[in-house]
Amino acid sequence: ESQTNELKEFIKRENLEVVEFLPGESKSAKQPGRPIFNQMLTRIEKGEADGIISWLPDRLARNWIDGGKIVHMLDTGELTDLKFPTYGFENSSQGKFMLSIMFGQSKYYVDNLSENVQRGNKTKLQKGWLPGLPPIGYLNDRENRTIVRDPQRFPLVRRMWRLLLKESMPVTEILRTANEDWGLRSRDFKRRTGKRITEGYLYDLFANSFYC
Repeated sequence: ESQTNELKEFIKRENLEVVEFLPGESKSAKQPGRPIFNQMLTRIEKGEADGIISWLPDRLARNWIDGGKIVHMLDTGELTDLKFPTYGFENSSQGKFMLSIMFGQSKYYVDNLSENVQRGNKTKLQKGWLPGLPPIGYLNDRENRTIVRDPQRFPLVRRMWRLLLKESMPVTEILRTANEDWGLRSRDFKRRTGKRITEGYLYDLFANSFYC
């Protein structure tokens, strides 16, 4: 949203003519095949527009295929100009060369990030910890890069396991107890309170080897 607002000010300041504002993609620019991006290029090929306005080159492409399409359309004249509020592009041999470098930097960034994430996950696995979000009853300790007990939910989850293993209570009754008597709720990072535990959720919890 902030980028869109900045773009609107840039368009007004530069007196640019806009055919249409396109909504943001749900897919990352890391992989080719984004539907809105492909539709935009098709419309340019049909002559509906002759330029693209974007925040930065890496908003357009972080892979060689999409970046290559843009450079090729600049070569053929189907695309005559690119405008960025914080990056100056000139449709020349040097400008296209620098644009290709920008696309290459974007590609390197996502590849390097992926390698770092994989290395971090491997280290966690070697230490016996689960990469990503831990199951209910535990929290990520970002400072120490480990998993710790959730002081609010861990005691309740442990009580559910005891009801299952020691008292042989049916799952449906454990579910009612957790929801109605204890007020157990799942974690929700967007809202202050989570959702009620469902029967399927509870079966998945009891089948999760992490608790071993």
